[in-house]
Amino acid sequence: MINIVYRLKSPKFFEEAIDEIELDGVIVRPTYLSICQADQRYYQGSRPAEVLDKKLPMALIHEGIGEVVFDNSGEFKTGDTVVMIPNTSFGEDVCRANYSYKSKFRGSGFDGFTSDLIKLDSSRVIKLPDDFNPYVSAFIELISVAYQGIDKFKQIASTPKDILGVWGDGNLGFITALLLKELFPDSKVIVFGKHLDNLNLFTFVDEVYRIHDVAEGVVVDHAFECVGSSASQLAIDQIIDLINPQGIISLFGVSEYPVPIDTRMVLEKGLTIQGNSRSEREDFIGVIKVLKQNPQLFEYLGKLITEIHEINSLDNLKESFDRDYISKFGKTILKWNK
Repeated sequence: MINIVYRLKSPKFFEEAIDEIELDGVIVRPTYLSICQADQRYYQGSRPAEVLDKKLPMALIHEGIGEVVFDNSGEFKTGDTVVMIPNTSFGEDVCRANYSYKSKFRGSGFDGFTSDLIKLDSSRVIKLPDDFNPYVSAFIELISVAYQGIDKFKQIASTPKDILGVWGDGNLGFITALLLKELFPDSKVIVFGKHLDNLNLFTFVDEVYRIHDVAEGVVVDHAFECVGSSASQLAIDQIIDLINPQGIISLFGVSEYPVPIDTRMVLEKGLTIQGNSRSEREDFIGVIKVLKQNPQLFEYLGKLITEIHEINSLDNLKESFDRDYISKFGKTILKWNK
């Protein structure tokens, strides 16, 4: 079957390519996609030159849902709305697939979801309830990243969880704080951020602070860093200062460069630093379950959607990336009409 793939050939330049797709596994037609900061790093050319040379040309985007058009496994019906899992394992490993070097990730290790059709193994597809908001569902992958980090935290945290701190007032900080409030209803959730306009959207948490104006005596039992880039150093420094002994610092933020950490205070307080990246099938299932049981979360998550673009051409795709980059906060959703 003929398939058209829309790849980033070089920063800010997309091209069409014709590929053959075998009628095997599950064939999905993308319907709603979501732009991630990782996509923007490729599009803007902010990744190191050697990385861009190695990875491009490549189809971007790893957050999205679609409609089943073919399935030889019998698990799905034509027309089923499904979420697509971008992490793909190419062999068993002792660690989780999202941390395995035997796995590849769409939009990073191989083509993402910007094509007419996507061929996936049935394990990389999960049917969504019919009443799920498609715009929010487009970024279930991002929600699943926060979910898997919180799930890991639950498994290893042994000290009290009375006060949970989230550093970062962007998309991931918003989602992480929302899930913490839902999964730990008896805990106090405090968000530390830089932008007052963003912090005003965190109406569901107990307290918010601008990072340069934290009240005297504020402490947290455990912390979730959702800042990333060079700013993560300041966030981690403040976390180490405010966290109680034997707390867990869950790192989510991505930086292209090494970030210094005050190891003296990490040792003195007996802190645990936990890295988090990507997610797996069980995390998607967990997110879908949480959303199904708590439909009010769709209203909060909907506040993240700042742009919705219909994609009928490569010019539309380029314009969407350009506008998403300017907005800085929120999620740009692509209604994929290709």
